[in-house]
Amino acid sequence: MSSIVDRKTTGTVFSVQKYSVHDGPGIRTIVFMKGCPLHCAWCSNPESQDFKPQLAYNRNNCIGADKCRFCLERCTSGAITMAEDGKVDIDHDLIKNELFLADVCPGNAIIVYGQEQSVDTVLKRVEEDERFYARSGGGMTLSGGEPFAQPEFALALLREAKHRRIHTAVETCGQAPWDVIESCLPYLDHILFDIKSLDDAKHKEKTGWSGKQIRDNLKRIKEAYPNKKIRVRTPVIPGFNDTVEDIRAIIDFVDGLPGEKCEYEALPFHRMGQPKYTNLGKVYPYADIVKLDDELVVAIKELEERYKNGMWHKGDDTSAC
Repeated sequence: MSSIVDRKTTGTVFSVQKYSVHDGPGIRTIVFMKGCPLHCAWCSNPESQDFKPQLAYNRNNCIGADKCRFCLERCTSGAITMAEDGKVDIDHDLIKNELFLADVCPGNAIIVYGQEQSVDTVLKRVEEDERFYARSGGGMTLSGGEPFAQPEFALALLREAKHRRIHTAVETCGQAPWDVIESCLPYLDHILFDIKSLDDAKHKEKTGWSGKQIRDNLKRIKEAYPNKKIRVRTPVIPGFNDTVEDIRAIIDFVDGLPGEKCEYEALPFHRMGQPKYTNLGKVYPYADIVKLDDELVVAIKELEERYKNGMWHKGDDTSAC
């Protein structure tokens, strides 16, 4: 009976991405879920932060009001206006619940981020690539946003995936009630867990929350499931945690966790999510920053390798890096 209920459980998904090789072992299908308690200034998926479906506008795809006036004629909020170049502009502060405008746009310039889907619908898409999972050791990864921010949907997806013998993983920021995480752990084969900073003041300034509950949750996972496969990841962000000292402190914390040794990976800053900020009418805070310092990237890589190769000692002097 529980499987029947799980298959009918619904949640809000904004993308299903196939053939990923960076979000868990093997070839994977990633289910991106809407909603996140954190609001990281560098977020590469800004469309994931809000829980509700959102209207977005890719101006490059607009074919022009001389060829099409569907959105102008149907918008009732006054948010869509003619621009000097013949295309339309959208005021995201004025646009209301007019998601139907995406259906009338022939150029797919107006799009919707987020759609309510059932567990059965999502897993049917995941199962399309079962042959790749079997050969590579892959499966389904829940991502977002924060998957645990839709607790009933996440649990139903994971439980039904295991019922169908699909390998499961989750990408989580760790900011979630412990009982939610605990309920999902029996159905998770692999966890990708973000630790962004050990400085709680900086963490709260840039994400909206301190990192205490996040660290506590990771410790509790390791205590409850000491042999669970976990990869801790740190997005290295300019002006936030982009020092050898920051990364060394995080690795010290990871190294001190109980149970089987976690994997660790530092993820260099990138700007691949920037166009989506424009589509949503938002300002991208890191528009003027191209990349991390090359020497810093090399130094962080050396720290990673020392930890990976069992050469890590708490409080290591970083001068050699």
